[in-house]
Amino acid sequence: MEQIGYTKSPPNLDAIFAALSDPTRRAILSRLADGQASVNEIAEPFNISQPAVSRHLKVLERAGLIERDVEEQRRPARLKAETMTAAVDWLAEFKAFWGKSFNQLDDLLLEMKQSEGGKTDYE
Repeated sequence: MEQIGYTKSPPNLDAIFAALSDPTRRAILSRLADGQASVNEIAEPFNISQPAVSRHLKVLERAGLIERDVEEQRRPARLKAETMTAAVDWLAEFKAFWGKSFNQLDDLLLEMKQSEGGKTDYE
């Protein structure tokens, strides 16, 4: 049964936002934007253990935000940015709402300034 007024979202959207909700995982994604890296290379700037980094990588992998290869003993991770488009597209649906809300706020602030008899920043 389809709910009225609800848009259909990609099935992994919850996993994507859950993965992005953690600052360490966001930092890992930023690091991977520079190119693929091993767990050791990813763990280096963090004050957490390699197993903890591996757990973060598993969350990112399950969300489809990274891919991992097997190269002998190494398992380098690389960003899979196209998956983030689902989150970006979902957020873009609200862009018109945000723009309208900010315009309404601007109008209200201008009206309040004018009713006080003072000059506005716009004049």
